[in-house]
Amino acid sequence: MSSEIADTIAAAVTGIPGVASLHAGMFGEVGTYLPGRRVVGVRVTESSTDIHVCIFADAAVRDTALRIRQAVSGLVTGPVNVTVEDVVGRAHDA
Repeated sequence: MSSEIADTIAAAVTGIPGVASLHAGMFGEVGTYLPGRRVVGVRVTESSTDIHVCIFADAAVRDTALRIRQAVSGLVTGPVNVTVEDVVGRAHDA
């Protein structure tokens, strides 16, 4: 797998409304290791792609997961598995 695909997937996912961030999983196990760095929340194998995210509390979970799956499906072959690891509030200006 090329490093470009992990970066492309990460950019596509974080650009989706409702996605707060990518998430490395409960034990930090979800990620793509690249020379000198790691793309958390994205794991691409020959058989599937796993995406782990945090979404905003006001986002519809199913709709957001569907948008993620649709965006990533156009970039990879095989099934795309989306896991919502956490739901977070939006930061408010003080």
